[in-house]
Amino acid sequence: MKRILVPTQSPVDWKRLLAKPDRHWKSGRSAMSAASSWESADGLPPEIRAALNSGPSELRDLDLVIAVPEWEVPLPGALPHPTRTLAAATNASGLVIIAVEAKVDEHFGPTVGEKRAAASAGQHERLSYLHKVLGLGTPLPDAIRYQLVHRLASAVLTAAQSHARTAVMLVQSFSPDSRWFDDFGAFASAIGSVAAKDAVAKVPSVQSPALMGWCRGDQRHRSAVLEGAV
Repeated sequence: MKRILVPTQSPVDWKRLLAKPDRHWKSGRSAMSAASSWESADGLPPEIRAALNSGPSELRDLDLVIAVPEWEVPLPGALPHPTRTLAAATNASGLVIIAVEAKVDEHFGPTVGEKRAAASAGQHERLSYLHKVLGLGTPLPDAIRYQLVHRLASAVLTAAQSHARTAVMLVQSFSPDSRWFDDFGAFASAIGSVAAKDAVAKVPSVQSPALMGWCRGDQRHRSAVLEGAV
């Protein structure tokens, strides 16, 4: 991914950034829901702003600087995997990096245990690196969803690269019943944090300030039908 960015003109500009646009650019799926949410917002989407405002002062009243769809963070031993939206925002306390993974009813993918079982040398290297980034001295339980580990690490790494004060990983859920929140809660517990809806909590294992949270997206975006839908 090049670091030369062109502003979007409409939500459909998000489509071309997807790895498999013909599969994922659909009404009721996370890619289109996220595009509708971010493109219609004045700055940060309201539910994301509310979750951040529930946290410490360095997360309150943030002004959006930039939001990048499908942000990729290079990791050792593998090709980059994108985060749905990477946002940089600021207030009087400094710069904050926010990695946002959108979901409707899609699950978080393979578990850490499944990754370990089929791991190549490169995958072992990557898992070890992710543990190091998150300050974890003991291996994560097999049942933890790998995608959550990756997205939190992406926030931490991008914050460090940007010299940001704080890193945040959020799940923006457009599921009416917050599907897969249990997986999020299990991950939070495994790294010494806590899980609550529409709120953020500190991640104590990370040396620099890092938080994670879950926010419930506006259901209007789940039913949005945007240009180019399949």
